[in-house]
Amino acid sequence: MNEQVRFFPNSAEFKEPLGAAAVNEPVRLTLKFNRPSNPSEVFLVLTKDNESEVYYPMNFVASQPDSTMEYSVSVRVTTKGLYFYHFIIDTEDKQYRIGCGDDLNAMLGKGHDWQLSVYEKVYKAPEFLKGGLIYQIMPDRFFDGGVRRKTKSYAKYRDDWYGLPEYLPDADGKIRNEDFFGGNLRGVIKKLGYLKGLGVTCIYLNPIFEAHSNHKYDTGNYRKVDPDFGTADDLRELIRKADKKGIKILLDGVFSHTGDDSIYFNKYGNYDSPGAYSSVHSPYYKWYAFKDYPDEYDCWWNIDILPQVRETEPSYLEYICGEDGIIRYWTEMGIGGWRLDVADELPDGFLDRAVHAAKAVNPDCLVLGEVWEDASNKIAYSRRRRYLSGGQLDSVTNYPFKEDILHFVRSADAKKLADTVNVIINNYPGFVVNNLMNLLDTHDTARLISVLGDSGDTSTRDKRAVAKISDTEHTRKLVKLAAVLQYTLPGVPCLYYGDEAGLEGFEDPFNRRCYPWKQEDKNYLRMYKKLGAMRARDRAVFADGGYVPLACCDGVFAFSRKNESGEITVIANRGERPYVFNTEGEDYTDLITLKPFTGTVEPFDAAVIKRTKDVVFPEKKVVKK
Repeated sequence: MNEQVRFFPNSAEFKEPLGAAAVNEPVRLTLKFNRPSNPSEVFLVLTKDNESEVYYPMNFVASQPDSTMEYSVSVRVTTKGLYFYHFIIDTEDKQYRIGCGDDLNAMLGKGHDWQLSVYEKVYKAPEFLKGGLIYQIMPDRFFDGGVRRKTKSYAKYRDDWYGLPEYLPDADGKIRNEDFFGGNLRGVIKKLGYLKGLGVTCIYLNPIFEAHSNHKYDTGNYRKVDPDFGTADDLRELIRKADKKGIKILLDGVFSHTGDDSIYFNKYGNYDSPGAYSSVHSPYYKWYAFKDYPDEYDCWWNIDILPQVRETEPSYLEYICGEDGIIRYWTEMGIGGWRLDVADELPDGFLDRAVHAAKAVNPDCLVLGEVWEDASNKIAYSRRRRYLSGGQLDSVTNYPFKEDILHFVRSADAKKLADTVNVIINNYPGFVVNNLMNLLDTHDTARLISVLGDSGDTSTRDKRAVAKISDTEHTRKLVKLAAVLQYTLPGVPCLYYGDEAGLEGFEDPFNRRCYPWKQEDKNYLRMYKKLGAMRARDRAVFADGGYVPLACCDGVFAFSRKNESGEITVIANRGERPYVFNTEGEDYTDLITLKPFTGTVEPFDAAVIKRTKDVVFPEKKVVKK
């Protein structure tokens, strides 16, 4: 038998619909292969996760002059969940198995199964984020918009805005995160014009609820804005004024643990009401799992200041997800959605209730989960998760893209990036793909510039604290490659505050320096403003334009985004030689610079291009003399 077989699930030639399928939606699969004589039977072999195989006979469609044979089948899956499939070709003397390679293309006699995700349409996918731009802000480190309140007696209130955050442990060996620089909600309000100028359509705020630390992942009171950040009225004003500029606010929901210095646990007696630590009669006692009361208890990742909650305890579920619960309370204020911290540590029962609470208030409320792996098939704590199968998450943090964009920029491995993009598009529902949070760095990771640049000796924490890149011009080229891919691949880019200003920093807290107002790197700022403007001009294409791979070899990664609104081609050249794009006699415009495209992309450069006849150029401002 000729070993040439063809099947690629991300092409409508072989599979419809692309990506995940809805329950009861017809899924058409077409297999093409070459052989000298007719096979006796061809089968699709479909298996639901942990269940038995089901064989579906495939129908002969056509035979081409080049001996290509085409077989097709249409199936309807009636139950949501995770499915896997391969093909079998029976001949008179042999059986052939057609499996999946790492690039999703068909392989004869080997390879693993393709994945088919099947979801139930429970909620309508939010529309406001598609094609937009997310901007992540740690409030204490962004901008001081007014008089500082200084409400914490233990805190170290810093007056050196450009100083290095405290990173050394105290006498007990702990890093307290008790230094505060003064950023607040009024600071975000005052910088809305600046954010609009970057093209931002959604602000993702790290936690703003009352808490002991500067990062606020140790919640003290879910019902209060931290007084150092402002008040609920300040948040209302931010929501209102941001809305007027077409910007939605995304809050960070930290529901897998609280702080030990909280109204719920109250380990230090700083709250008037009894917490779980101080009394077994506390209304919050059942929220926590004590091993030896009160000093031994389950805590998040063994960090004793973060006592773990029992998310499915009825009183906790009601407090967070009930009719008068936390999620409804803040959603009713008009926020655009929630980012759920460590979603893989939140049980399905909790996620179901949390999403329902948000959607009951606002059906277009976005619920996005922090998941670091492929969210469609993740196993967490020995359980297959169902984040994307309906009734749960609208989207997730897209760490798979992050890892392989950075890998491509560092190593020129275009194929690995192409394979990852193809897998995510195949595995996720389309509405999830369109809302993916495409990040390159966050408060949890080293900053993009520090990852890609040469900072010299970074072998110790002290050295990383003061490290600075030395190859500024080369680093800018690498950052541009990464940023262009972040801004053009399917999903929504998430820009971490300060990246656009050239902010550096390795691990926490070095990645949490204050935004360098009046000290910005103007080269980075110009680049990110151009990328934001480019995305805004062609938002309709970036919102849900299909992904078509064009090249992934010799250090070149190229693809197009295409829908009824237009077609955009992206070329990232990490190779050693210029890449010549065949323009077929058409004139193209570089959408980043709005200048004519020469047809060549130089090494360590990127271009986003469109046929000039289809480009809508911004109106030139007339300067009155």
